[in-house]
Amino acid sequence: MTIAFPFIDVTIDTKGLQPVAQRAPGVLAIVGASDKGTAAANVPTVIGSVSEAAAAFAEVDANGAVTGSTDIYVGLRAALLQSPRPTKIYGVKVEGTDYATALAALGAADDVTFVAVAGKPAQKPAGNQTAASKNPAIKALKDHVESSAADGLKRIGVFAIDPTLAKSPTYAADALACVDGLKSTVSRLVCVAARGADDSGTTPDVACAAASAIAGLPVAASVVLKSVKGFTLPLAQQFSPTEIKALSNGQIIPIIDPALIPGESLHFAEGCCFTTDSTLNYIDVVRLLDDTEFRLKAGLIGMIGDARITKSGLLGVVNRAQGILDRLIGPGGIDGYSVMIPVLEILRVPEDARSPGETQAVAQARADRTVEMLISLTLGPVVHLLNIILKPRF
Repeated sequence: MTIAFPFIDVTIDTKGLQPVAQRAPGVLAIVGASDKGTAAANVPTVIGSVSEAAAAFAEVDANGAVTGSTDIYVGLRAALLQSPRPTKIYGVKVEGTDYATALAALGAADDVTFVAVAGKPAQKPAGNQTAASKNPAIKALKDHVESSAADGLKRIGVFAIDPTLAKSPTYAADALACVDGLKSTVSRLVCVAARGADDSGTTPDVACAAASAIAGLPVAASVVLKSVKGFTLPLAQQFSPTEIKALSNGQIIPIIDPALIPGESLHFAEGCCFTTDSTLNYIDVVRLLDDTEFRLKAGLIGMIGDARITKSGLLGVVNRAQGILDRLIGPGGIDGYSVMIPVLEILRVPEDARSPGETQAVAQARADRTVEMLISLTLGPVVHLLNIILKPRF
C-alpha cells in the first residue's frame, strides 16, 4: 500500500481570510433632469470628473466644451468642485419629471449615503398650495431617503431654499414657508440656504454643493463652520445675524461668510438635520450611528451560523463587537461603550443556581436560535457653542 506524503492530511480553511465589508463614509447620488448626454435615464452612472459629467449629461462640442447645460450637469459640477469631496459620486438622469422612478433606481447602489435632486430648490407655495405640492421633487427625495432607511439603506437627503427667494424683512418666514411640512420624522433630511448665491452670473446648485461638502467630511465631523465651495454670496444678499438665528431655529442651515474667518470663504452656520426628532438633531450624530450600525453588522455577520449559544460562544461574539467599537473611540466620535448579552449573563451563573425564569430564557434563546445584544455608546460630541466670561479689572 502506498502511503501519501507527508502522512498528515491538511485542509485549508480560508474563512479567516474573508475581508469585512466596508462602507465608504460619503457616497453621493445626484438625480436631475437632462435631455442631453450619453447616459441612459434611471441608470446610476459613476462620475469622476467635470468632463465625464458633461459627456454623460450635457451637450458638448468636438473639443469637450459644454454647449448645452442641464440641471444634473450643473449639480454634478457643483459637487465635483468641493474639497474634500465624496468618495464616489453617482448621477441619475430623470426621465421627464418622474423623480420617484429615478430615485428608486438607486436601490441597487447600496453604497449611497447622500442624495440630492439637482435644479429643484424649495420654492414658496402660492395660494392654497402646500410646500409638498409646490416642491414634488423634494417630497420624492424625502420619501426616498426615509423608505430607504427603513429598508436598511441609511441615507440623508440634502436640499436647498431657492437662492433667488427675494430678500425682505420676512425672509426667514418666507424660507420656512417653502419647506413647511417637509421635515423628516426620522432625521433623514438636511436643508440649507444661500440667498443670492452666484456662479459667474448663473444660479448655482446650492443643494448639490452642500451635499458634496457634507459627504466629504468624516462621519463624526460636525458640519458647523466647514467650508462649501463653487459659488459666491454678494455682500448685499448675505444673511443678517437675526436671519441666521431665525433660520437656525427653523433647522435651516444658513451658508455664511464669517467675519472671524479670514478671506471670503463660505461656511455652514449650523449642523442640524431638518427633522421633527429632537433625539437625532445633528447630522454628525446620525452619520456616526449609521456608520456604527453598518460596522457592527458587517463585522458580526461572519459569526452567524457559527457562534453557539454557550458561554464560550457568546463571549466570542462580545469580543468581536468590542474589537469593532474600540476603533471608534476618540477620533471616531465615541468616548466609551458597553456590550451586554442578557443570555450570556445568565450562562455565567451555575445551572443549579438559576431561577426558573432564567432557565426558561436560555431555553427559549436556544429554541429560537435568537440572541439579543445590548450596546450602549457614550458619544463625545464636538463643541458648537463656547460661552466666554471676560472679567476686566485694574
